[in-house]
Amino acid sequence: MSAAAHAGNARLDLMLLELRLPTVRRLAGDLCVQSDREGWPAHRLLEALLEHEMNERESRRIERHRAESGLSPDKRLSSFDFAAVPSVSKAQVTALAEGHEWLDRGANVLLFGPPGVGKSHLVCALGHALIEAGRRVLFTRCSDLVQRLQAARRDLRLPQELTRLDRFDLLILDDLSYVRRDQAETSVLFELIAERYERKSLAITANTPFSQWGEVFVDPAMTLAAVDRLVHHSTILEMNVESYRRRTATAAQTPTSRARKTQTTTAES
Repeated sequence: MSAAAHAGNARLDLMLLELRLPTVRRLAGDLCVQSDREGWPAHRLLEALLEHEMNERESRRIERHRAESGLSPDKRLSSFDFAAVPSVSKAQVTALAEGHEWLDRGANVLLFGPPGVGKSHLVCALGHALIEAGRRVLFTRCSDLVQRLQAARRDLRLPQELTRLDRFDLLILDDLSYVRRDQAETSVLFELIAERYERKSLAITANTPFSQWGEVFVDPAMTLAAVDRLVHHSTILEMNVESYRRRTATAAQTPTSRARKTQTTTAES
């Protein structure tokens, strides 16, 4: 390669560095050689370079959003056992994952069922699918977020904290039932629900039905108002089946251990 060609390549490399086009910078040499060899029109070369840049930017953006989401990395729809929870429609969940109109109108998803039935897995899987579709999601234990909002209120910055949460299309509050029945805590939770009402979506998991939410919200009027806002424009998934963790533990017992247990029971009898 001539000195002029080396100088040209160096100049191009500096320009791409300055323009922050790392993928184009990395691939330009090989694609230019391929273009010269195969006689590409100029627009094809430019299109190929920019397409690679856009695709890699999208991949990096999705990974950033996945990292900030707090979602468990291994809880995906592909690993959720719908057969074990017949009350949940796979088609309905798939529609939520693939059709995002409900996010645009601030609709909610509410998941109810006893501990261990897969509520967190299912809502995390939905979150991952939405991130892959370009949405922003935040997963948090409900009690942790309430503590964060309560601290913000004490510091007179609750409005700013609520505004920061607005950047997430879906805010997942896991285990609402474990929020303490405390006026200060439940009031900030209600403010969050009211602030996002019909604007931004919430997904909430709870071990208890609405009839027992008086154990979370101190004021009966606040309980009714919170339920009203959440149920309006919502999808409710009932998961009242045997605990998945209990089923897994039972299935994991070896035939030998089950036989020993039977022998012990017989001997004690």
